[in-house]
Amino acid sequence: MQAGIRLTEELAARFARLALDCVTREYPNKIAHTMQSDADALPPRILTPAFYGCYDWHSAVHGHWLLARLSRMFPDAEFAAEARAALARNITEENIAAEVRYFEDEGRAAFERPYGLAWLLTLASEVRSEVLRPLEKTVLERFSTWLEKLSYPVRSGEHSNTAFALGLALDSHRCELFERRARDFYLNDRNAPVDYEPSGEDFLSPSLAEADVMRRVLPPSEFSEWFARFLPDLSRLRPVVSPDPSDPKFSHLDGLNLSRAWMLREIGGQDELASLHAQAGLAAVTGQHYEGAHWLATFAVYLLTPAR
Repeated sequence: MQAGIRLTEELAARFARLALDCVTREYPNKIAHTMQSDADALPPRILTPAFYGCYDWHSAVHGHWLLARLSRMFPDAEFAAEARAALARNITEENIAAEVRYFEDEGRAAFERPYGLAWLLTLASEVRSEVLRPLEKTVLERFSTWLEKLSYPVRSGEHSNTAFALGLALDSHRCELFERRARDFYLNDRNAPVDYEPSGEDFLSPSLAEADVMRRVLPPSEFSEWFARFLPDLSRLRPVVSPDPSDPKFSHLDGLNLSRAWMLREIGGQDELASLHAQAGLAAVTGQHYEGAHWLATFAVYLLTPAR
């Protein structure tokens, strides 16, 4: 990471603790659950027994990714054994079979699409577990089917953003479909309205997320030409401040600084802006409020760790 910011074992331990404190914490829980009858009125630990903690399903998934990533990078650290134990406790054949059943039940075609699906694929790529494989297969099929049908990309700054999910999927499960759909959606875009960003509860930059996925599918020279047309001026982009880090939506802005930082870094040529956003974003990962603590550490680790 630029500007001397690096992931030390001490910092990794702090981020791991935030994830360990939530991957088995069931409540509070914001559940996106389609019910067909009273029989579906069940607690999260029964509905999705592998990924029921961390406030919501997708945060539980990427909390497990954080633990897998950090225990791989620091295998002898004090937190690593606890992280591996948490992964083994939650990712079992029985729990994953229940997760697959949940996905396949009636009315759940859009469950966690696309953000949670993309993070599950990212987790699967990190752990490379045969136990997780049935859910990985189910999610990959669902993500691919949705992407093939999608007429227009979703350009929000939150979970529905197409470019961000597609970028994660390209990194973990690259295929012709994902590459083709990225080009279909974004190749002809020009003059992104980055000056209109952010919206009030963004944790992603729609413009930067789009550029970040296109650098994955275009040759460097072609990407440079595309980027010059798409984002000719980033000079006014500056870190943002959350008006209330204890609010589950306003805390998104702390994550926006982190995601902007890694996207600016990966796009290239934006080291100063990337550093400004990284410093602001990392300073907000305090663990003081569960509304941010249950997910911001994942974004911090994603910023500070290289791809596998």
